[in-house]
Amino acid sequence: MAETAERHNHKAIVVFKPSGQVVEVEIGTLLSDAAVEAGIPLNLPCGGQGRCGRCRVRVEHGDVSHRSAARLTSAERQEGWALGCQAVIKGDAVIFVPEQEQVEIEFITKTVGAERIALAADFKGQLDPSVRRAHVTITPPSLDDQTTDWDRLLRSLSLEHGIQNVTTTLPMLRDLARDLREAEWNVTAVLDMGDPEEDASTRPRLVDLLPGDQTGRCYGVAIDIGTTSNVIYLVDLTEGKVIDRASAYNGQIQAGEDVISRIIFAQKRDGGLSRLQKMVLKTLNGLLEELTSRNQIPAAQISKAVVAGNTTMIQLFLALDPRTIREMPFIPTIGQPLPVTAEELGLAINPQATVDCLPVVGAYVGADITAGVLASGMHNTDALTLFIDVGTNGEIVLGNRDWLITCACSAGPAFEGSGVRHGMRATAGAIEEVWIDPRTYEPTYETIGNLPARGIAGSGMIGLLADMFITGVVDKAGKIARDLPTPRVRVGDHGGEYVVVWANRSGIGTDIVINEVDIENLLRTKGAIYAGFTVLVQSVGVELADVEQVFIAGAFGQYINIEKAIQIGLLPDMPWERFHYLGNTSVLGAFHSLVSREVRRTVLDIAQKMTYLELSADNTFYDKFMSALFLPHTDISAFPSVMRLLEEREGQ
Repeated sequence: MAETAERHNHKAIVVFKPSGQVVEVEIGTLLSDAAVEAGIPLNLPCGGQGRCGRCRVRVEHGDVSHRSAARLTSAERQEGWALGCQAVIKGDAVIFVPEQEQVEIEFITKTVGAERIALAADFKGQLDPSVRRAHVTITPPSLDDQTTDWDRLLRSLSLEHGIQNVTTTLPMLRDLARDLREAEWNVTAVLDMGDPEEDASTRPRLVDLLPGDQTGRCYGVAIDIGTTSNVIYLVDLTEGKVIDRASAYNGQIQAGEDVISRIIFAQKRDGGLSRLQKMVLKTLNGLLEELTSRNQIPAAQISKAVVAGNTTMIQLFLALDPRTIREMPFIPTIGQPLPVTAEELGLAINPQATVDCLPVVGAYVGADITAGVLASGMHNTDALTLFIDVGTNGEIVLGNRDWLITCACSAGPAFEGSGVRHGMRATAGAIEEVWIDPRTYEPTYETIGNLPARGIAGSGMIGLLADMFITGVVDKAGKIARDLPTPRVRVGDHGGEYVVVWANRSGIGTDIVINEVDIENLLRTKGAIYAGFTVLVQSVGVELADVEQVFIAGAFGQYINIEKAIQIGLLPDMPWERFHYLGNTSVLGAFHSLVSREVRRTVLDIAQKMTYLELSADNTFYDKFMSALFLPHTDISAFPSVMRLLEEREGQ
């Protein structure tokens, strides 16, 4: 009895509704951790720091204490609401978990003909993936020839294909005798040839042994691990083309929407780093299962993976401690991650397949940018080019074939919904474009899927903020004009706010608004990006007007309305024809690297060529950032097209 009582004194039973899941946890456990143990999805967009308030739950019964309730009103606390990441279990409890914002998986079925590599131009007419298949017919052993199975295979590879110095792994050797005999000594060796030109010590490695002649097919995958989304291209290595692709939201979103939040989450004592790696692998393996099933290709037939992503995402994928990325002087564990096998990571392809992560430049300029520069071709042009990856973070590269300089600005995920009351990702029901009538101040909007509005996507925020500024709903400081003759403008809990959608027209049953705190967060995001490329340009003694072309990369970037992005000061005011959307250059660069060893070497050259500018090293960035915290900028003369538009509106 005493033992049972002692156990009870240190344990608590937590019941989660409406699922009915029950879990027993130690007293003092965070409610969010208890939810994880119970298998309850509880999103932590800020990484469990108590900043976003989007992990709200209601304590219906029991003993729960609050470490911080700053994001809750007194009325909400009285009603039993708590933040899952801040509430601590003190005894048995019954917890109601509202429906969470779903991390939806979007599978894209498409043969990507438009993104097929122009082999004649890019690769001098030759495909050269590192993975090669070689069919051999081996003389069986006999009393007269007692050569070992392994030496017998090596002899045939050398005689029939000139392939020498092959190595392999212990798991392959364990199955070698059986595989050779079951195939009656007629096999196809799947080899990762490595890159002898880069490293003379590189030796071909046996990845798989298949029965018969299976040289007609060979597959690999190009993977982009984005902070928000993961994308996989399934590639036919024999033809150098993308067969299919699939994408999904990164499962790590539930542990934080930005890299800093995830780095903090990784430091959790209960295995935060391991949990983050499992989250992203679950997403990637789900995509791989979809692709292999849809194309009727066994996962074991995928013999190579090339991975791109920002520095934090690469380190979390490899389960490398990321804490030094956010600590002065901001140094990642490794710049060029060493190749590993899929089996070591738990990636659901051939267990012995090489997983090759592309090189990073610094703590906040990762493999997604080196891959992006490659895919954009800016490293091969004479034109002064500005490359901007607009995503959860803002990474910028300036240069041409002769030189490259890069920086990263802590833009934050405001344009992806975080820090904006009714912000959301670009999913069904998200407002993607807004127009405001300058006479009535009434909005017109479009939603994804033409469904009732549930929130505002990043592209919608840009359009909304631009039209609010041009029509006078907000001033250049982002303050809402409260004397306008429209019920759309009112005072809310967070100052002035503008109602975009009334409750009876929305898909969430409440008014969808944008308030002054939201606008402040958006101004910080756009200000950081603008300040970043301004500092970068001036650091090499040129002006923005000297830039001949601007490449906009990233999944979000392709939805940006150039005109409205200029109006809010997110992009420089220059002729629209200089801007070019590139889409997801990260996965495209990984794809190029997968099918050509020459290109893979070029990616490393690009990374080594880039000069990294640390924006926090002096006050220049801070000064430019402060100047950019206005619409469009404190220096309106830098935006002549916006000046003309404002003058036209004032004259009406």
